[in-house]
Amino acid sequence: MDAQPVGQSGTRPHAGTLLLVDDDAELCALMTDYLGPRGFEIVSAYDGVAGLKAALEHAFDLVILDVMLPQLGGFEVLRQLRHRSQVPVLMLTARVDERDRIEGLEAGADDYLVKPFGVGELLARIRALLRRAQAKPMRSGPIEIGPVRLQPDTREVWSEGMRVALTSLEFSLLELLMHSAGRIVSREEISAALYQRTPNPYDRSLDVHMSNLRRKLERHQGDREGVIRTIRGVGYLFVVAE
Repeated sequence: MDAQPVGQSGTRPHAGTLLLVDDDAELCALMTDYLGPRGFEIVSAYDGVAGLKAALEHAFDLVILDVMLPQLGGFEVLRQLRHRSQVPVLMLTARVDERDRIEGLEAGADDYLVKPFGVGELLARIRALLRRAQAKPMRSGPIEIGPVRLQPDTREVWSEGMRVALTSLEFSLLELLMHSAGRIVSREEISAALYQRTPNPYDRSLDVHMSNLRRKLERHQGDREGVIRTIRGVGYLFVVAE
């Protein structure tokens, strides 16, 4: 089924344009009824092919993507989307297995929410992702430390002179670490800055994002030691070469 736009009251301030990709039409309608009056413009797609087409052809502020979809699965939709777009993606999953959630994060999801979920938590996750994506850069000029160069205003990153494609969350994570270079940044500080929530000790999403970020940066660094270090039990450190 093709993506179906859902109208929004013109009296509400515009909070963002969202694409819902889920084959559960009733759930899409419930989310639309809740989010629409809160200023969001909603477009719904009910299979993976229609969802990917809509995501690539239109400019959305956020994509809410279910894992289990007809025609094209959510993970594959995300992988194909990431080849051409860095739009923030919140994945929905009914699977309780941690490996499934990690697969989504490794494919490029910014955050995930397990079904069934409360609409209040859904709204909080959406607002946190949008705030981060729309945040003004901490500094307008480039930041260059060791082999890594970050350009805040264009949200571009280079490692050893080679362009590195990062997701919105990975860029924000790197920007935070580079601004704090030489200082250990705690998991609590990172979670508060990126997710606006306290980290759950059983939530491995930050570890997965950090692993993805390291892999992308170190791909061009050869035998050079990685610039991001894990300080076990404390947090992470962006190393400043002496």
